[in-house]
Amino acid sequence: MTMAGAIATAPPGPLVSLLVVALVVVGSFFLTVGTIGLLRLPNVYNRLHATSKATTLGASGIALAAWAYFGPGGAGMKALVTVLFLFLTAPTGGHMISRAAQRMGVEFEEGVTWPGRVDETPEQPADGNEHD
Repeated sequence: MTMAGAIATAPPGPLVSLLVVALVVVGSFFLTVGTIGLLRLPNVYNRLHATSKATTLGASGIALAAWAYFGPGGAGMKALVTVLFLFLTAPTGGHMISRAAQRMGVEFEEGVTWPGRVDETPEQPADGNEHD
């Protein structure tokens, strides 16, 4: 018995199946790297970098696999819109979180400063001599 209104589609060919598997593997790799970065890195800035970059690539890889499997219409179009949404919102969200952490006083690693901010203690020249 078939559902009313269902359209029968042919299964994807071997080349499309290989592409789908490759994209899922790449996406899963990046998602795993982002998860490990979230758990292992020392502060909010490093964790933010790991999660925003790696998971954007990971989720995009899996969404592109869905696009390759379903084709350019319907569910495939939703997958492409998902990729566009990820690439527009993830950098913006990451920037907002890093600015909020900076305004809350979360320090960077030693020797790193916020761009455009002047250090309280000037850095010594590499040769150790002071130049005026």
